[in-house]
Amino acid sequence: MERADPQAKRRMRLSGPVLIGAVFAFLAVVLTLLGLWRAHNLSLRNIVLALLLCGGTWGLVSWAIATVVVQVEEDVASGKDIDD
Repeated sequence: MERADPQAKRRMRLSGPVLIGAVFAFLAVVLTLLGLWRAHNLSLRNIVLALLLCGGTWGLVSWAIATVVVQVEEDVASGKDIDD
């Protein structure tokens, strides 16, 4: 009987900020493609731009904000004061 390595299981799971970035990137791409479809402007070039610009921008920005929030919460939970 083989035991699963806890580190391997942990590596495969997405962390909170990465998951938030992926969700917002997915939503941005879906909404952009929906807008392009409604405007009858759906072409390969527009799809690629939607993936890169909308998905990339929303994913990166939301990941960065979520990462900062997690770091601030860790600092607050540790009780360290900068002025000490």
